Amino acid sequence: MLVFLRLLFACLFLLPAVAQANTIRLKDLVEFDGVRGNDLVGYGLVVGLDGTGDGLRNSPFTEEIMSNILERLGVNVTGEQFRPKNVAAVFVTATLPPFARVGSTIDVTVSAIGDSKSLLGGTLIMTPLNAADGQIYAVSQGTILAGGAVAEGDAARVTQGVPTAGVIPSGARVEREIGFDLSSLSSMRLALREPDFTTAGRIERAINDEFGRNVALMKDSGTVEVDVKRTNTRSTAHAVGRIENILVEPQRKARVVVDQRSGTIVMGSDVRISRVAVAQGNLTLRIEETPLVVQPNPFANGETVVVPRTGAAIEEEEGVQLAEVPETTSLSEVVAGLNALGVSPRDMIDILKSLKAAGALHAEFVVR
Repeated sequence: MLVFLRLLFACLFLLPAVAQANTIRLKDLVEFDGVRGNDLVGYGLVVGLDGTGDGLRNSPFTEEIMSNILERLGVNVTGEQFRPKNVAAVFVTATLPPFARVGSTIDVTVSAIGDSKSLLGGTLIMTPLNAADGQIYAVSQGTILAGGAVAEGDAARVTQGVPTAGVIPSGARVEREIGFDLSSLSSMRLALREPDFTTAGRIERAINDEFGRNVALMKDSGTVEVDVKRTNTRSTAHAVGRIENILVEPQRKARVVVDQRSGTIVMGSDVRISRVAVAQGNLTLRIEETPLVVQPNPFANGETVVVPRTGAAIEEEEGVQLAEVPETTSLSEVVAGLNALGVSPRDMIDILKSLKAAGALHAEFVVR
C-alpha cells in the first residue's frame, strides 16, 4: 500500500510537467505592435585586400567611390589614373533592433558587388547606413571576418565557402534613434506569426487569466488586442514583460514540407493518412549514340563519312507492388506505413504528392 501511495504522488507531481510539455512562451508565438527592427543598408569601400579586389576596368563605381573618399580627406586625384587591386566596392546591411540607443553597436554584413575574388583580411572604411526613409541611423567601420577561402594556380582554382561576403561583429554604431514612445500606447496588438483562430483564442484566455480580468480580445485569427490601461501595471513595458512569458499551447495546421533538391521530408505531428493503396516503380529510357567513321581504301577515290549508330532501350526496374497503407492516427504510424513500402526519400516525395492529389493525405503540402 505504501508503494502504491508513493507512485500515486509521483504521478500527481508529473502531471503538471506533462501538461506543460507542449506549451510555448507567448514571446515566441507573437510579434508585439511597434516592437520591431528596421533594415539598414549602405554602400562602402573595403581596402587592404591581398590583390583580390575589384578590377576597376570592370567596376568603374569602385574608382568613383574611392575618388570621393580621397577628395573628402583632402587628396586631389582629379585626372589621375590609378588601378589598385586591393580595394572592393561592397553593400553593407544591418538590422537596427527595437529601442536601440545612440552609442550602442550592432552587427553588419558586408557583401561584394563587383568582381572581387575575396574580402578576406579587408577593412571596411566608414560607411553610413540608411533606412527606408533616407536618414542615416548608423555608421559602420571595421575589419571583415570572411567565411571562405580561395586557392588558385595557373590551371586550377579551389573555392571553399563564400569569400566575397563577411560580417563585422559590433561593426556599426547607432547615431540616430527611432522615434517610438512605447509608454504612450493605451492598447497593444499581438500579431501571431502563424495565424490560427484556436491559438488566438487560447492566447486571449491565457492573458485574461494572468491579469484576472478581461484585458485581451481576439480580433481575428492573427491579432489579439490588449487593453494596457486595464492591466493596472506601472507602464506598458511592465505589461509586456508579464505578457511575453505567459505559456500557451499553440494549435498548428497539419503540414508536410519537402525539399526536392536535398530530398528532405518534414512532417508535423498532426499529419493523417486515409486508407489507400500505393504502387511505385521506375521506368528508364536510354538512348546512346555511337557514330562510326568509315574511310575509303588507300589510294581509292572516295570520301570519309560518319555512319550514325543509335542504341535505344527501355528498362523497368523492380519497384513497389500495389501495397495497402492503412488509415493512421499518429505521426509514428504514418512514418511506419510509408517506410513499409521500402522506397527512397526522393521516391517518397512523389508518393506524398500522389497521396495529396488522391485526397488521402490530410495535411498542407509545401514544396520548396
